[in-house]
Amino acid sequence: MTDKFQIVGSLLRPDELLKYKTQIEHNDDIQYPFYENYEGYEKCETESIKQVVAKEIEHNLSVVTDGEFSKSMWHLDFVWGFGGVKRYIADHGYFFRDVDGTSKYETRKDIGLRITDKLSGKNHHFIQLFQQLQDTAGEQQTKLCVPSPSHIFGELSWSDNIGGTDSVYQNIQELKEGLVIAYKEFVEEFAAVGGKILQFDDCLWELFADDNPNSPFTGENINQDEVKGLATEFIDINNTVIDFGHSLGLKMWTHNCRGNYDSRNMGGGSYAKIANLFLKQLKYDRFFLEWDDDRAGSIEALEVFKDRPETEIVLGLLSSKTSTLDDEARVVRLLDEASKIIDKDRLLLSHQCGFASCDGGNELSEAQQWAKIDQGQKIAKQYWGSTV
Repeated sequence: MTDKFQIVGSLLRPDELLKYKTQIEHNDDIQYPFYENYEGYEKCETESIKQVVAKEIEHNLSVVTDGEFSKSMWHLDFVWGFGGVKRYIADHGYFFRDVDGTSKYETRKDIGLRITDKLSGKNHHFIQLFQQLQDTAGEQQTKLCVPSPSHIFGELSWSDNIGGTDSVYQNIQELKEGLVIAYKEFVEEFAAVGGKILQFDDCLWELFADDNPNSPFTGENINQDEVKGLATEFIDINNTVIDFGHSLGLKMWTHNCRGNYDSRNMGGGSYAKIANLFLKQLKYDRFFLEWDDDRAGSIEALEVFKDRPETEIVLGLLSSKTSTLDDEARVVRLLDEASKIIDKDRLLLSHQCGFASCDGGNELSEAQQWAKIDQGQKIAKQYWGSTV
């Protein structure tokens, strides 16, 4: 058995659970966590989580999640669980790149967030969900995945929640301070119930890569000093909460990707262009990095980790977007390249993202998903040997 292969977090939901999730997607007169709105939903979710945790253990995963079966989307359920937030169906969803690389692909529309009161992370439903995961997993190591503070700060600051006559927060600084307080409240409660590993997921780093043609911050007439200032603000808000987590004895991990929805992505941007910002300055203990195709650029971006000997890097060289097994020769070649930069013992392997960042999942079957996980385990064991 090896602990050198890891999953990012999400797994394909079973059909019986998706029936409830689909109803949730199309209704906005309901209140998170939606159990009172749909008879049988809570029981179905709980049983589905028990089954998927057992499956993860069966497939020898050393760190397990609830498969994110408790979520509709990788990030917004967490925000819905804050005090002071109301969910609503927006006029449009997010826009991803379709499989042709140029056409737009619209996501689900229940992405609207309205701030109705000061944000609060106290008594968050995710704490109850995590306790259930702990009970189900027993002695198995567990982690909880939530969106990074900076990702949510970005989404809220670009919304219409700030500065209006009836707005709770009159400016970006007030929002930032309120969001940090809410995150700290949540992190403190997570640590109090025995949480050990908290993973912040983030999809915004590549907006700051000037080789990303899909970013609003690239092109002519862009004030790059302002862009870099925003990137620094994103780093600072994350590090504030990371430092707090560390003070409570938590391991703080992160996962970064370029979007993952119905096997589609949101854009490009290489790590080399943002390495001195996000990779070098963020204080995470472990980085899950997306490297399943050429958009990530050269593996040489890992050079920034040379002087951080305690930091681990999980290379997402495998793809959760495809239904076929991955090219093992490519994976080993890139692992060899990475090992010339970073000590082999500090490296791990994963897919570039989860298999179902949103509940609809990527375009593959559950059997194909587990076959890809087994392949990852096999490659890791062959490359590093048995490590546990």
